[in-house]
Amino acid sequence: MFDHFSIGAHSLKAAKRFYDQALKPLGYACLSEDAASLSYGKKRLQFWINQTDWPLTADERSGVHFCFEAPSRSAVEAFHRAALAAGGRDNGKPGLRPDYDENYYAAFVTDPDGYRLEAVSFAKS
Repeated sequence: MFDHFSIGAHSLKAAKRFYDQALKPLGYACLSEDAASLSYGKKRLQFWINQTDWPLTADERSGVHFCFEAPSRSAVEAFHRAALAAGGRDNGKPGLRPDYDENYYAAFVTDPDGYRLEAVSFAKS
């Protein structure tokens, strides 16, 4: 449905350190970088992070979160570990969420700017 999306960050240096680690297990990498933005994807730019003094205020009650597709359950687990090691906060350990789908395997974290992130795989193992 979506072609790409973007968020703002206080510090591109901190965002790059976090997202380089957190997204690597999912197969995403920083494909473009300049003084004002970072762009991530697999083969093309899909996720942009822009330097701003006024990123959205983190509010867990807002319901806003971003979900990244993972190729496997082990990639979901690796995303969770990498995100925590890179300074993210746990917001839901890896596991099945059968209320969503019998094969919905996901993990949730919060990035250093407060954005809620998810990785999900529908692989059966």
